[in-house]
Amino acid sequence: MRILIAEDEAVTRRLLEANLAAWGHATVTVDNGDDAWAAITHERHDIGVAILDLIMPGLSGLDICRRLRSADTRDYLYTILLTARSAKQDIVEGLEAGADDYIVKPFDPAELRLRINAGVRIVNLERALRKANLDLSVQATTDALTATLNRMALLQRLDECLARARRERSSLAVLMIDIDHFKTINDTHGHAVGDHVLIELARRLRQSCRSYDVLGRYGGEEFVVVLPNCAAAEGRIVAEHMRKAIADVPFVTPEGELNVAISIGVASSSAHPEMTPLLKAADDALYIAKRNGRNRTAVDGMCPTVVAEYPLPPVVTVPD
Repeated sequence: MRILIAEDEAVTRRLLEANLAAWGHATVTVDNGDDAWAAITHERHDIGVAILDLIMPGLSGLDICRRLRSADTRDYLYTILLTARSAKQDIVEGLEAGADDYIVKPFDPAELRLRINAGVRIVNLERALRKANLDLSVQATTDALTATLNRMALLQRLDECLARARRERSSLAVLMIDIDHFKTINDTHGHAVGDHVLIELARRLRQSCRSYDVLGRYGGEEFVVVLPNCAAAEGRIVAEHMRKAIADVPFVTPEGELNVAISIGVASSSAHPEMTPLLKAADDALYIAKRNGRNRTAVDGMCPTVVAEYPLPPVVTVPD
């Protein structure tokens, strides 16, 4: 964390720099308000505390405080106004503008150090709280095993994508993906190997997705991929690419290599604009792919994609 010094008086500025350096703080120093605002909004500076001269060229310390408190674009910045004015009205004006603290020039180094330490402590607590909230948010929306979206978050994202598609009058495709004979993998090799297969499957699916596609674990060995701006025919192409990414390269597990295959059902919002019918259509297409031999793609309203049978090992020849 760095401390910003915004002070137009050269002597005061140098005294602040010398004291802060002696106390072990890294600083960013400017002599006007415009450069101070530029430094604050430059994320690489990682400024946590700002010492702002009340009156300086460009933006004043009050202007910067007001801008900071009206914006929600960065982590909390603790602001200390530096002023030669000691009248209560001036101090109240600074605090009303959003300043956290103030110090009167010429400043006492011991007092300044105490006020800066208080600011650093508050900023560190705020950052720790924000990180904890972010971690909780990730835990609430992420499947713990595969690091994909969990079912609740997946459905929420699908609902958002459908709303966007309606606004933009575009379509999206949904892929319902299921691992063929997954129960047999678990029964034969154990759930640890089954978990390994799920993790690797999610990794390969993620690699096949665009940055704005949505991937989530729908439940058990089922995954859903949402493809915005994608018609059914295009969804079929993506599904086949994913199917081959799984089937063409054996999975390396603690029990050795396993040949894994998936079946995929594809449905489009053009035919099913609401979420529940859309998911049902994709699930029905998945059932058709399963019924027609597995390791293939079926599209809602179309014939299933015919593929050469993938040579599955004996452990995956028992029906689910």
